[in-house]
Amino acid sequence: MLHALDLPVDLDTRIGGVVLRRARPGDLGALMRLLSDDPISASRGDVAASDDEPAYRRALEEILGDPANDLLVAVVGVGVGVGASTSDRDGDGRLVGTLQLTRIPGMARRGSTRLLVEAVRVRSDLRSSGIGGAMMRWVTDVAAPALGSSLVQLTSDAARVDAHRFYERLGFAASHTGFKYRVR
Repeated sequence: MLHALDLPVDLDTRIGGVVLRRARPGDLGALMRLLSDDPISASRGDVAASDDEPAYRRALEEILGDPANDLLVAVVGVGVGVGASTSDRDGDGRLVGTLQLTRIPGMARRGSTRLLVEAVRVRSDLRSSGIGGAMMRWVTDVAAPALGSSLVQLTSDAARVDAHRFYERLGFAASHTGFKYRVR
């Protein structure tokens, strides 16, 4: 399902030269560092410890192997453009952002399909450069319609006040209260 999305794509950002593509197993270290480059994630244990690599690798393999899930990365640098040959797309590019997509068919809302967006991250030194906005506009304007999704939804930690303003600027509404139950 999600593998039918036409990727990689160039993103329009203030820094230019950013490509959104599917994550690959070789991205694991950079993904771990990106997750740890966030105080809230770090407080939950995402600290890019080498001992955690097997757990992250298992999760990445599971996401990439599930047709209803995909993990996308934003990459910036030489040789990452869509016009580059397939073998050159990584070039010396740097992973600077990520998000996970999950397509959820449902019975509610007259059988509508939702596109869930999770774990949106942009490297801290590049926040406010337009990367996150470009990724999310691609999700709402391209991915959701291509997947037949009538609703794009996400959750955000209550402490992420800046992220909430960001999503509201993009047209998202804080319409629900979410709950989590931590399984021991």
